[in-house]
Amino acid sequence: MRLAVLKERRAGEARVAATPDTVKKLIALGLSVAIEAGAGLQAAISDEEFAAAGAQITPDAATALKGAGILFAVQAPEPEVRSLVEPGTLLVCTMNTFGNPELVPALAAAKIDGVAMEMMPRITRAQSMDVLSSQANLSGYRALIEAANAFARGFPMMMTAAGTVPPARVLVIGAGVAGLQAIATARRLGGIVSGTDVRPAAKEEIKSLGATYIGVDDEESAKQTGPYAGQMSEEFRKKQADLMAATVAKNDIIVCTALVQGRKAPVIVTSEMVAAMRAGSIIIDLAADSGGNCADTVPGETITTANGVTIIGHRNWPSRIAVAASQLYARNLLTFITTFWDSSAKAPKLTESDDIIKGVLLTKGGQVVHPNFIPAAA
Repeated sequence: MRLAVLKERRAGEARVAATPDTVKKLIALGLSVAIEAGAGLQAAISDEEFAAAGAQITPDAATALKGAGILFAVQAPEPEVRSLVEPGTLLVCTMNTFGNPELVPALAAAKIDGVAMEMMPRITRAQSMDVLSSQANLSGYRALIEAANAFARGFPMMMTAAGTVPPARVLVIGAGVAGLQAIATARRLGGIVSGTDVRPAAKEEIKSLGATYIGVDDEESAKQTGPYAGQMSEEFRKKQADLMAATVAKNDIIVCTALVQGRKAPVIVTSEMVAAMRAGSIIIDLAADSGGNCADTVPGETITTANGVTIIGHRNWPSRIAVAASQLYARNLLTFITTFWDSSAKAPKLTESDDIIKGVLLTKGGQVVHPNFIPAAA
């Protein structure tokens, strides 16, 4: 069976869905691998490196896809590329299904079997395939590196003959994978760090990294037991807003990472809170792709407010650390295909009763099969 990897065409996407290491392992399964020329250049992987690993380098997407039974991608290909994909092909990538509702029926109409890696269930068996975790981990790290770069004062406390430079005070909002890595990185850089999350389990995780926990502890937050935060009541949001108003103004750097799966990101840092921050403060909004946790975030842009606060709202944070992100993402995809590989048939076997497949398989044989996307009966 032929597996294709194409050059990513979406603006700002520098990652690639395979590396020379994963190509070797895919070939060991019995696959042939075709890679479009230039697919890895933005992730520092040359065509020669892919060829040395055993891949066939093709001049364009159409040639790579000809006869392919599997297509690995970072993001779902655009319609003009999907039109080149042969019916029955297994497409494995991140789909952004909630942000692009037309995609799932389009995949079914084209008879493309779609696997959405971002919908991987949070179970122990699936950890090594969890693209959200691998990419969020790097995003949290990158957020602090960019914050330190933009911050015009010192990050750690520095004592000199000319005086003492105080440490930066950092607040991380959201203590999922990205938030915890942001906390850990801020601590390594020497900042005074605090973290907040609506989930009570996050309290001990934040404290275990040497940061101070700040949060609203009540009956409603006690019910937040899943890996993702759920929608909170208006009463809880008011308590949280009061706490944030008092906390945000005391910090030099705010890192926003709070997401609610399948929904617009909650606004936690209001315009009034931004106005109360001192000049030179930095807000990094990792939730910019979902609207942003800061009311003043402009997705895809870096702005400076009238009172001198810099708000960085880059889209696609993992792409900003493309070499490492590609390595981890490619391993996630390799593990997925290996886990469901039928060695006798030399093809993947996606059993729909399997918990992982139930979570990620969107379409099969021209039909929408994921319960979240099956059209309601008229």
